[in-house]
Amino acid sequence: MKKLKILLFLCVVVCTLTVQAQKQFTLNSPNGKLQTTITVSDKLTYDIRCNGRQILAPSPISMTLDNGEVWGEKAKLSGTSRKKVDQMIPSPFYRASELRDHYNELTLRFKKDWNVEFRAYNDGIAYRFVSRAKKPFNVVDETVDYHFPSDMVASVPYVKTGKDGDYNSQYFNSFENTYTTDPLSKLNKKRLMFLPLVVDAGEGVKVGITESDLENYPGLYLSAAEGEKRLTGCFAPYPKKMVQGGHNQLQMLVKEHEAYIAKVDKPRNFPWRMSIVTTSDKDLAASNLSYLLAAPSRLTDLSWIKPGKVAWDWWNAWNLDGVDFVTGVNNLTYKAYIDFASANGIEYVILDEGWAVNLQADLMQVVKEINLKELVDYAASKNVGIILWAGYYAFERDMENVCRHYADMGVKGFKVDFMDRDDQLMTAFNYRAAAMCAKYKLILDLHGTHKPAGLNRTYPNVLNFEGVNGLEQMKWSPASVDQVKYDVMIPFTRQVSGPMDYTQGAMRNASKGNYYPCNSEPMSQGTRSRQLALYVVFESPFNMLCDTPSNYMREPESTEFIADVPTVWDESIVLDGKMGEYIVTARRSGNVWYVGGITNWTARDVEVDCSFLGDRTYDATLFKDGANAHRIGRDYKCESIRIKNDGKLKIHLAPGGGFALKIK
Repeated sequence: MKKLKILLFLCVVVCTLTVQAQKQFTLNSPNGKLQTTITVSDKLTYDIRCNGRQILAPSPISMTLDNGEVWGEKAKLSGTSRKKVDQMIPSPFYRASELRDHYNELTLRFKKDWNVEFRAYNDGIAYRFVSRAKKPFNVVDETVDYHFPSDMVASVPYVKTGKDGDYNSQYFNSFENTYTTDPLSKLNKKRLMFLPLVVDAGEGVKVGITESDLENYPGLYLSAAEGEKRLTGCFAPYPKKMVQGGHNQLQMLVKEHEAYIAKVDKPRNFPWRMSIVTTSDKDLAASNLSYLLAAPSRLTDLSWIKPGKVAWDWWNAWNLDGVDFVTGVNNLTYKAYIDFASANGIEYVILDEGWAVNLQADLMQVVKEINLKELVDYAASKNVGIILWAGYYAFERDMENVCRHYADMGVKGFKVDFMDRDDQLMTAFNYRAAAMCAKYKLILDLHGTHKPAGLNRTYPNVLNFEGVNGLEQMKWSPASVDQVKYDVMIPFTRQVSGPMDYTQGAMRNASKGNYYPCNSEPMSQGTRSRQLALYVVFESPFNMLCDTPSNYMREPESTEFIADVPTVWDESIVLDGKMGEYIVTARRSGNVWYVGGITNWTARDVEVDCSFLGDRTYDATLFKDGANAHRIGRDYKCESIRIKNDGKLKIHLAPGGGFALKIK
């Protein structure tokens, strides 16, 4: 009996010590529907519950330093604090003029100069590490794990390039691919996945995974190699040796890597890891978490930043017909583009690749066929701005001189391309380029780069980003590439992280079975009305008109709609949608509403609930698929209608179709 009492006493002591060693904290969203439980024990973990149901199992987070410390393992708390925030923040050049920033926050402070901050929003849970250390150190690795309670289905974009299983070779990529949808256990364990991606947690719940405030730190990839119900974070190592090469000698190729992923030289915040959690697909498409979690603007004067549309030369191969000169990279061609832009109120013309001497990576060497000063002055006389394309290394190696020289000439901005990496050096470049362009009052379009991760809030002169499998792919992609389905995936995936340099506006439109790749006279998959709708559904403050001016001049009705549609908005509402199937979005600029809707290859009837309108009757213009759009993609009908705010507008969408509605 005495032995039994001693044994029971020892059990109580052990249990007590275990409870004392393990601390748990809960953090709820403002509406109480989301909850995370953070456990501080041998490992630092968190989970996520939605309406009481666990959708993310306890998942470890940590950061390993080169001095052997591991933030997150056997961590010793020194204090905690909580706060509640509910404020409106300005969001210039975005989907709304201002956004509600509403969250509960928990900060855990640990004894060795580091914190972890958790935030619970009504549509997501986010966390980040914070360093208080004043001495420099290197980050060897960061554990970013997502453990799911069951074999859920995920929609993921794989890295296209590099060797299977060789992640170092896959870190050099363009962040462009369609989405693959599979159970977690069936995901390709040899390929990295880039962000954003979405996990279907069942019962209507979706979990969108991405990151924000990605400054001077490598971007996050995920891998399925570590377990059947688990996604594990991976990061490009810090470059040790690089050589010039790649596309037209405009890239820096990493040949050797360091044994760490990031250098840290002062106290700093690390990127936010976010799980966007919604119970309806339309709420996922409407999430603003990526923008809200970004660092606030570092620019005070935004008056010089002019979003707008761009007449683009490259996609349509500089084609013009009915002119008496040979088109190409020359002043006569660009003057014709400028004339077209001016006549239609289009703000910019871009000189894409070809204006600078090839293979030199020197933006001061202009080809003899171009008189750039003459073009800039001619455009200015027509109230049109000139944007210049720049290969990454050509821009990076001479950045301030290039920005100063061309700003003095009157150029309005740059489209920088072919970065194709997101290691620490490259994410630092994006911020440095943004700051330099802002210094000389230049706007910036980051093409050939990773998804947006907050930079457009911190530097609002960065108007657009690629990191999307955009319409340029239709110049060369085989018919097996389903761009129509991709279009109804990205409002719920890629676009959740920010604007997209998708480059819509094709006037050659292929119904199902009629598409083929054509580099010199490319076409879109799907209908004409779909192309118009993309100017409403997709977000692009700096938005291309991809087709040739000649095609637009033959299609004045469509061109007038494209020219009039805004590129930034006072208000946006996702009215309805289902990921991979269809979406209907309404946006307001001033007192004019636009509504756009698109479908996959399934024809469908959609009903637009007009209750978002004020208490009036409105005149509207509707572009919809024509009676034969299922056979002839360019077939559309434009009609004038009247809409009541309590009305419900029924519209038929052809396979690959869409509609665009302007209400004033």
